Amino acid sequence: MDIQEYKGVFIFVQQVDNKIAGVSFELLGKARELAKDMETEVTAVLLGYNVSGLCKELARHGADKIIMVDNKALEVYATEPYAHSMYHVIEKYKPAVVLYGATAIGRDLAPRVSARVKTGLTADCTKLEVADDGSKNLRMTRPAFGGNIMATILCPDHRPQMATVRPGVMQKIKPIEGAEVPVEKYDLEIGGDHQNVEIVDIIKKVSNKMDIQDAKILVSGGRGMGCPENFSLLKDLADALGGTVSSSRACVDAGWVEKDIQVGQTGKTVRPNLYIACGISGAIQHLAGMEESDVIIAVNKDETAPIFEVADYGIVGDVTKILPLFTEEVKKAMAARNA
Repeated sequence: MDIQEYKGVFIFVQQVDNKIAGVSFELLGKARELAKDMETEVTAVLLGYNVSGLCKELARHGADKIIMVDNKALEVYATEPYAHSMYHVIEKYKPAVVLYGATAIGRDLAPRVSARVKTGLTADCTKLEVADDGSKNLRMTRPAFGGNIMATILCPDHRPQMATVRPGVMQKIKPIEGAEVPVEKYDLEIGGDHQNVEIVDIIKKVSNKMDIQDAKILVSGGRGMGCPENFSLLKDLADALGGTVSSSRACVDAGWVEKDIQVGQTGKTVRPNLYIACGISGAIQHLAGMEESDVIIAVNKDETAPIFEVADYGIVGDVTKILPLFTEEVKKAMAARNA
């Protein structure tokens, strides 16, 4: 393999029902940084059916070029048609780097594509950077051994270098208004051999809960809340502030709350304007998921808890006594503001 033939940073664009996933925009933002260091371009790979209307959005979020495979077989995500398409895109265009979101779709697709092109894959990355030794190798960092260490992985002898990246870790760029980029339509035949699963029906789960990654204000509880019933105190404060409730891993493992509101290395990475940590000690795995919040308030009875090292404001005391008082003061302030 002549690795010099492989150039460019490619992003797999995840779209469902012609709506692009937020992680794809985050990857485009990071890809611009990597492409600058590698002196190359960012290409968005868009698979789907009747998806040409999404191209302008990709241009606005940082793509220099778009490769589009528009085929009826790609209307709904299925492993084989998508893996077949990505394989042929990589074989034809020879990118140096291919990035996917570490979503259900990305985690299903990426390993199959990497096996077909005979390259490595680093999963669930939280950091990407170009090596400064002139090799232009991609340094891919991910948590290992339950998040107790961070492993940096390289793929120096094979191309493309492939990784899945956790949603919420990278940042989108500010949209470039009026951006237009070349769109190349790649006509690929997807025969019956590559459509071995028939999707009979799709039943969507309807949820009224806000995704914690979209929330501007998060009130988060840890083991220090004492019991699941005390999470009502968090909800009262979140409702008063117009925010939503999240949790540490300890509460999920204890069965107090659902996994989809977990913050941390094994949960979700969040960047709210305000993060209120209640009864959370601040293990490194949790901090990795919330330390880039704009303002952090910590409430914990242990004054030596690591959470206070990253907090902008700290309150030492019993969280079950402090939260009702905090909520009452917030309600008074909101009422005064609206008067």
